[in-house]
Amino acid sequence: MDKLWAIIRREYIERVRTKWFVIATLLGPVLFLAITVLPVLFISKTKASAETTNIAIIDATGAGLGSRVAAQLADSATARPVVTVTLPSGVAAAESLASRGVMDKARQGYLVLDSATLAGRAARYAGRNTTTVPDMQRLGTAVDKALMALRLEGTGFTQARIDSLTRVDVELEKTQLSDKGREKSGAGSTILGLIVAFLLYMVLVLYGQTVLRSVIEEKSTRVAEVVISSVRPEILLAGKIIGIGGVAVTQMGVWMASSAWIGANVVPMIVSRSSRAGATAADSVARTNDLLSNMPSFSLGLLVALLLYFVLGFIFYSCLYAAVGSTVNSESEAQQASTPVVMLLVLSAVCIQPVALAPQSTLAIVTSMLPISSPIMMPMRMSLVSVPAWQVTLSLAGMLVSCVAAIWLSARIYRVGLLMYGKRPTVRELLKWLRYS
Repeated sequence: MDKLWAIIRREYIERVRTKWFVIATLLGPVLFLAITVLPVLFISKTKASAETTNIAIIDATGAGLGSRVAAQLADSATARPVVTVTLPSGVAAAESLASRGVMDKARQGYLVLDSATLAGRAARYAGRNTTTVPDMQRLGTAVDKALMALRLEGTGFTQARIDSLTRVDVELEKTQLSDKGREKSGAGSTILGLIVAFLLYMVLVLYGQTVLRSVIEEKSTRVAEVVISSVRPEILLAGKIIGIGGVAVTQMGVWMASSAWIGANVVPMIVSRSSRAGATAADSVARTNDLLSNMPSFSLGLLVALLLYFVLGFIFYSCLYAAVGSTVNSESEAQQASTPVVMLLVLSAVCIQPVALAPQSTLAIVTSMLPISSPIMMPMRMSLVSVPAWQVTLSLAGMLVSCVAAIWLSARIYRVGLLMYGKRPTVRELLKWLRYS
């Protein structure tokens, strides 16, 4: 036990004393602020560009729909759309002329309205801003409203009546409900879930790679040969994983505490400064309070679950990384050998966004049950929605079994591979190591 404690202490102190640990620990919360709060503020200020109205409209409907769309887009501060009325047979020639105008930068794009548009099926747009979501939303809304007005006018409605019916902008207020009743807003929960998922993913990748490099360093410098002359390889592996895991827990604790402080003190200041010009102090305070009231809080159960899943996930992936590190002789070899382990984490990262958008979907349930992805997916789901207890229990049981299997596998490979040099072992040789260890 004394030897195990000595190894844990050496691995922990050796890393927390480095300047890179101090820098990463201090800058981590700033990075989280940059990748979470700032994009939300920028998106909330994103609007359709003024160039949206600088387009040509090719109207082949024969019903005057192009003029109605142009009226919907009309803005006194920007260029008005130019409407070209043509027969269906003249659309190709009109498109060719409009394309030349776009290529000469005289227009931003052109919109084609035809019989399919009148039937409510489709309209076509080509231009330089097709990837700008707000611009495309504004165009789509203008076509929808113009077509609805045209249809209502055909049924005998007056223009004033049509305007009163079509000019509506309802704001949908959302409230999350669960088994426990009313909770905080879905938007706030989504932000929290993404932060939790990316935090766990980043820590598992960074500290798994740390275990890998530590094993390679000791093996390449022949330090391992000296150490295992007095310590069993299993104790050396356990001490290394626990020591580096302690460093990760320390850094996560500092990040969470400092992120909570930033959320309570810095975010309101940013929101207040980003308020519209002319807004009163009371408006800024109300907006800040509204944002903070929509942010969900960390419950004790979520914190315990986050820590438990992190510990199990760290043990699982660290064992795999240590096994890979003991089979190679340099970091260049390790980059290729560790690819299968990295791919397991990348698969989890690919599923983060779909699961965050639909935490009750089949994909979310399956990925939160699989041991390779549950350390990231289940804590994220628990921060988004109320997860049934049987799913949490089954997920934890699967993680425990997988950790035991990973420890058994890596201990046998580590015991033999740490003293093996030369070419990398084949899969058949690895199976022999497992049988003979």
